[in-house]
Amino acid sequence: MQLLLHTCCAPCSAAIIEHLLQSSITPTLFYFNPNVFPEEEYFLRKNECTRYAQSLGLKVIDGDYDYLVWKKEMRGLENEPERGSRCLKCFKLRLSVTAELASTKGFDTIATTLASSRWKSLEQISEAGRIAVIPFPMVSFWDKNWRKDGLSERREILLKKNEFYNQQYCGCEFSLKKIII
Repeated sequence: MQLLLHTCCAPCSAAIIEHLLQSSITPTLFYFNPNVFPEEEYFLRKNECTRYAQSLGLKVIDGDYDYLVWKKEMRGLENEPERGSRCLKCFKLRLSVTAELASTKGFDTIATTLASSRWKSLEQISEAGRIAVIPFPMVSFWDKNWRKDGLSERREILLKKNEFYNQQYCGCEFSLKKIII
Protein backbone atom coordinates (compact mmCIF):
# COMPACT_ATOMS: atom_id res chain seq x y z
CA MET A 1 0.00 0.00 0.00
CA GLN A 2 1.28 3.42 -0.99
CA LEU A 3 -0.58 5.62 1.49
CA LEU A 4 -1.02 9.38 1.27
CA LEU A 5 -2.30 10.44 4.68
CA HIS A 6 -4.10 13.76 4.81
CA THR A 7 -3.15 15.23 8.20
CA CYS A 8 -4.99 17.95 10.05
CA CYS A 9 -2.78 18.39 13.13
CA ALA A 10 -0.21 16.58 15.26
CA PRO A 11 -2.58 15.59 18.09
CA CYS A 12 -4.99 13.92 15.66
CA SER A 13 -2.17 12.37 13.60
CA ALA A 14 0.25 10.94 16.16
CA ALA A 15 -1.58 7.80 17.25
CA ILE A 16 -2.64 7.03 13.68
CA ILE A 17 0.91 7.39 12.39
CA GLU A 18 2.23 5.23 15.23
CA HIS A 19 -0.40 2.58 14.45
CA LEU A 20 0.46 2.63 10.75
CA LEU A 21 4.19 2.31 11.38
CA GLN A 22 3.58 -0.60 13.78
CA SER A 23 1.55 -2.21 10.97
CA SER A 24 4.51 -1.80 8.55
CA ILE A 25 2.78 0.98 6.63
CA THR A 26 4.93 4.06 6.08
CA PRO A 27 2.64 6.89 5.06
CA THR A 28 3.56 10.08 3.29
CA LEU A 29 1.81 12.95 5.04
CA PHE A 30 -0.09 15.62 3.18
CA TYR A 31 -0.73 18.76 5.20
CA PHE A 32 -3.53 20.55 3.37
CA ASN A 33 -5.79 22.67 5.57
CA PRO A 34 -6.73 25.97 3.93
CA ASN A 35 -9.69 26.17 6.32
CA VAL A 36 -7.57 26.97 9.38
CA PHE A 37 -7.96 30.49 10.71
CA PRO A 38 -6.20 32.71 11.58
CA GLU A 39 -2.96 32.25 9.66
CA GLU A 40 -0.92 32.05 12.89
CA GLU A 41 -3.07 29.08 13.94
CA TYR A 42 -2.43 27.44 10.58
CA PHE A 43 1.33 27.69 11.02
CA LEU A 44 1.20 26.47 14.63
CA ARG A 45 -0.63 23.34 13.53
CA LYS A 46 1.48 22.79 10.44
CA ASN A 47 4.75 23.20 12.32
CA GLU A 48 3.70 20.75 15.05
CA CYS A 49 2.65 18.18 12.48
CA THR A 50 5.88 18.64 10.52
CA ARG A 51 8.00 18.46 13.67
CA TYR A 52 6.43 15.14 14.64
CA ALA A 53 6.70 13.66 11.15
CA GLN A 54 10.34 14.67 10.84
CA SER A 55 11.13 13.09 14.22
CA LEU A 56 9.91 9.82 12.71
CA GLY A 57 11.70 10.31 9.39
CA LEU A 58 8.46 10.67 7.44
CA LYS A 59 8.00 12.72 4.32
CA VAL A 60 5.57 15.63 4.47
CA ILE A 61 4.02 17.25 1.43
CA ASP A 62 2.94 20.79 2.19
CA GLY A 63 -0.32 21.84 0.55
CA ASP A 64 -0.94 25.44 -0.33
CA TYR A 65 -2.57 27.67 2.26
CA ASP A 66 -5.16 29.84 0.58
CA TYR A 67 -7.76 30.76 3.14
CA LEU A 68 -9.49 33.25 0.84
CA VAL A 69 -10.16 30.57 -1.79
CA TRP A 70 -11.47 28.23 0.92
CA LYS A 71 -13.71 30.95 2.36
CA LYS A 72 -15.09 31.72 -1.10
CA GLU A 73 -15.93 28.01 -1.50
CA MET A 74 -17.82 28.10 1.79
CA ARG A 75 -19.85 31.20 0.87
CA GLY A 76 -23.46 30.82 1.94
CA LEU A 77 -22.61 28.20 4.55
CA GLU A 78 -21.15 30.54 7.17
CA ASN A 79 -24.00 30.01 9.64
CA GLU A 80 -24.14 26.26 9.34
CA PRO A 81 -23.58 24.41 12.62
CA GLU A 82 -20.59 22.21 13.30
CA ARG A 83 -21.12 18.90 11.48
CA GLY A 84 -23.45 20.68 9.05
CA SER A 85 -23.22 21.09 5.28
CA ARG A 86 -20.24 23.48 5.53
CA CYS A 87 -18.14 20.76 7.16
CA LEU A 88 -19.09 18.23 4.49
CA LYS A 89 -18.15 20.67 1.73
CA CYS A 90 -14.85 21.44 3.47
CA PHE A 91 -14.01 17.73 3.78
CA LYS A 92 -14.88 17.15 0.12
CA LEU A 93 -12.58 19.99 -0.92
CA ARG A 94 -9.64 18.84 1.17
CA LEU A 95 -9.97 15.16 0.32
CA SER A 96 -10.50 15.84 -3.39
CA VAL A 97 -7.19 17.70 -3.48
CA THR A 98 -5.63 14.78 -1.56
CA ALA A 99 -7.00 12.24 -4.04
CA GLU A 100 -5.79 14.27 -7.01
CA LEU A 101 -2.30 14.54 -5.53
CA ALA A 102 -2.29 10.82 -4.78
CA SER A 103 -3.18 10.10 -8.39
CA THR A 104 -0.45 12.32 -9.80
CA LYS A 105 2.22 11.05 -7.37
CA GLY A 106 1.49 7.32 -7.68
CA PHE A 107 -0.20 6.63 -4.34
CA ASP A 108 -2.90 3.97 -4.44
CA THR A 109 -4.63 4.85 -1.16
CA ILE A 110 -5.63 7.95 0.75
CA ALA A 111 -6.80 8.29 4.34
CA THR A 112 -7.32 11.21 6.67
CA THR A 113 -6.64 11.97 10.30
CA LEU A 114 -9.84 14.02 10.34
CA ALA A 115 -11.54 10.78 11.29
CA SER A 116 -9.87 10.86 14.72
CA SER A 117 -11.22 14.26 15.74
CA ARG A 118 -14.05 14.48 18.23
CA TRP A 119 -15.28 17.58 16.38
CA LYS A 120 -15.92 15.73 13.13
CA SER A 121 -18.69 13.53 11.77
CA LEU A 122 -17.34 10.14 10.69
CA GLU A 123 -20.23 9.79 8.24
CA GLN A 124 -19.34 13.09 6.53
CA ILE A 125 -15.66 12.16 6.34
CA SER A 126 -16.50 8.77 4.84
CA GLU A 127 -18.83 10.34 2.28
CA ALA A 128 -16.24 12.98 1.34
CA GLY A 129 -13.49 10.38 0.97
CA ARG A 130 -15.58 8.07 -1.19
CA ILE A 131 -16.57 10.98 -3.45
CA ALA A 132 -13.01 12.31 -3.64
CA VAL A 133 -11.57 9.17 -5.23
CA ILE A 134 -14.29 8.67 -7.87
CA PRO A 135 -12.40 10.58 -10.61
CA PHE A 136 -9.23 8.59 -9.81
CA PRO A 137 -9.89 4.86 -10.36
CA MET A 138 -6.36 3.89 -9.29
CA VAL A 139 -6.83 5.52 -5.86
CA SER A 140 -8.97 4.15 -3.06
CA PHE A 141 -10.14 5.77 0.15
CA TRP A 142 -9.26 3.91 3.33
CA ASP A 143 -12.42 4.45 5.34
CA LYS A 144 -11.31 3.74 8.89
CA ASN A 145 -12.66 4.84 12.24
CA TRP A 146 -9.43 6.01 13.88
CA ARG A 147 -11.21 6.53 17.21
CA LYS A 148 -11.38 2.80 17.95
CA ASP A 149 -8.89 0.17 19.08
CA GLY A 150 -7.40 2.37 21.79
CA LEU A 151 -6.28 5.07 19.38
CA SER A 152 -8.25 7.83 21.12
CA GLU A 153 -6.57 6.96 24.40
CA ARG A 154 -3.17 6.72 22.72
CA ARG A 155 -3.79 10.14 21.16
CA GLU A 156 -3.98 11.68 24.62
CA ILE A 157 -0.79 9.95 25.77
CA LEU A 158 1.17 11.07 22.70
CA LEU A 159 -0.21 14.60 22.98
CA LYS A 160 1.31 14.92 26.47
CA LYS A 161 4.49 12.97 25.71
CA ASN A 162 5.32 15.12 22.67
CA GLU A 163 4.04 18.35 24.23
CA PHE A 164 1.96 19.10 21.16
CA TYR A 165 0.11 22.34 20.77
CA ASN A 166 -3.51 21.23 21.23
CA GLN A 167 -6.12 23.45 19.61
CA GLN A 168 -9.57 23.91 21.09
CA TYR A 169 -11.59 24.25 17.87
CA CYS A 170 -11.70 22.52 14.51
CA GLY A 171 -9.81 25.27 12.75
CA CYS A 172 -12.14 27.36 10.69
CA GLU A 173 -13.21 30.91 11.40
CA PHE A 174 -16.80 29.82 11.89
CA SER A 175 -16.02 27.21 14.55
CA LEU A 176 -13.75 29.71 16.31
CA LYS A 177 -16.60 32.22 16.51
CA LYS A 178 -18.75 29.59 18.25
CA ILE A 179 -16.26 29.17 21.12
CA ILE A 180 -15.65 32.92 21.48
CA ILE A 181 -19.34 33.82 21.69
